Amino acid sequence: MSTGIKNGKQHSFNIYKVLLFSIFVTVLIVCGAATGFKTGKTWVIVIDPGHGGRDPGALGMVSRESDINLAIALKTGEYIEKNIKNSRVIYTRKDDSFVDLYERPKIANKANADLFISIHTNSTSSKKVMGAETWVMGYAKDQANLEVAMKENSAMLHEDDYSKKYEDFNPNSSESYIMFNTVQKVFQAQSENLAAKIQTQFRERVNRYDRDVKQAGFWVLYNTKMPSVLVETGFITSPVEEKYLTSKEGQDYLAASIYRACRDYLNEIDNRSGIATKKNQDSIQVTDTISDTHPQNDNIFFMVQVASSVSKIDLKPDNFKGLKDVREMAFTGRYKYTSGSFTDFPDAVKYRNSIDSLYPDAFVIAVKDNKILSLPQALEQKRKQKDN
Repeated sequence: MSTGIKNGKQHSFNIYKVLLFSIFVTVLIVCGAATGFKTGKTWVIVIDPGHGGRDPGALGMVSRESDINLAIALKTGEYIEKNIKNSRVIYTRKDDSFVDLYERPKIANKANADLFISIHTNSTSSKKVMGAETWVMGYAKDQANLEVAMKENSAMLHEDDYSKKYEDFNPNSSESYIMFNTVQKVFQAQSENLAAKIQTQFRERVNRYDRDVKQAGFWVLYNTKMPSVLVETGFITSPVEEKYLTSKEGQDYLAASIYRACRDYLNEIDNRSGIATKKNQDSIQVTDTISDTHPQNDNIFFMVQVASSVSKIDLKPDNFKGLKDVREMAFTGRYKYTSGSFTDFPDAVKYRNSIDSLYPDAFVIAVKDNKILSLPQALEQKRKQKDN
């Protein structure tokens, strides 16, 4: 066979591969596109490409972690903005610049973000280790988890006077991580929910080896005031995965997976809320057959939503697994049922945990003047009230 015929067939085969790839990504995105959130709320999502600038992160044979992180992050944000119409994406960096670890969660908090997603690339001493994993804030349960946190937290060593800024926290000392023992993340359940959805997408949509959802003390997740995850998309130290991570195809697939997980998470929250006005606020009518409703004032109350229904449910303990303080919140075409009422958010979280065996999917909501506020907004208002 002549070289021309070979080259022609190879060219046709390459075009065929490109077409198949384009079709796959299109199906991955369009078929899973958001079906239109009912709230009208603008979801603010902060995407954090790990490392950058003078901190390249982990190094592969031919690539740097910081470059891979940025490419996947930008593509993820692009998919989110194109397919979730009521969304706004904010990046902690959009080029190869250095951003202090300390500043990254502050960017999300200042933006009153709904989600914080930090994108990274893993590394290890073995070239055989592969797979993707998603992390949430928590105490490292074993040495392997601690080592991953140490590796990512070591980014602070590139900062000037880091010891003073991080209050003598030493990313390479296991003793420094004792502080994370007592941390009870307000958004732990939501973060784990999003993390699980990301891992499902990696496993089922793009056939990545699933290394599961894990937890450890990551500084970048420590001070965020919203559900937050750190995604390790693969191992740059594996020649096989490095090739995948540096390819346009691999980066597109991974970004599409993260986007789809975000879409599913937000859609789930939206369906639970059933709110149909901007900024997640709507006038509600609260009825309570057991105790008086709160008067309209400047106070913020935290309640635990345990159920939602299109039809009215009689407020009897038997209908709510024995709970006696259930309130009804009436919306157009939907009813939401809450239990408990607290002026302090930690008390609401404690109560939500106490009824976990009854309602594992229960979650805390904030109410002010018979309007629902987003939790970050409510917590910020509470903080300002205390400061004043």
